[in-house]
Amino acid sequence: MKTLAEMEAAICDGMLRFHHEFMGRGIKDIHTHIVGELVLIRLSGALTNGERHLVQTFPAEKGRDLLKQIRAQLIETAKPLLKTMIHEVTGVAVVSLHHDISTLTGEEVVIFTLAKVPEFQKTAKR
Repeated sequence: MKTLAEMEAAICDGMLRFHHEFMGRGIKDIHTHIVGELVLIRLSGALTNGERHLVQTFPAEKGRDLLKQIRAQLIETAKPLLKTMIHEVTGVAVVSLHHDISTLTGEEVVIFTLAKVPEFQKTAKR
């Protein structure tokens, strides 16, 4: 059985792999927090150069909306893969996934709702 910190680290690793494989680049920073039956993931520096250019080229609302639509479609397409990764790490089925990205800061937030609170070892093995 993993500790909470080990689960959170494994989820960070999985999200980093996802970004590298699906977006073609890494991100600057990532933090995962498991709080009850929620898995909260915060990624910094998530916009690609192309996405930044898209947002800057179009009028503000149009560029933002277009980027959010593209990201929403990408997440929807990858949802089975992401849900499987979370299930493998936590041992709990994913009920729902929520996602948003800021076109101003490049910060991305992904939230998974689990079927129950995952079980984890209270302290690290020695």
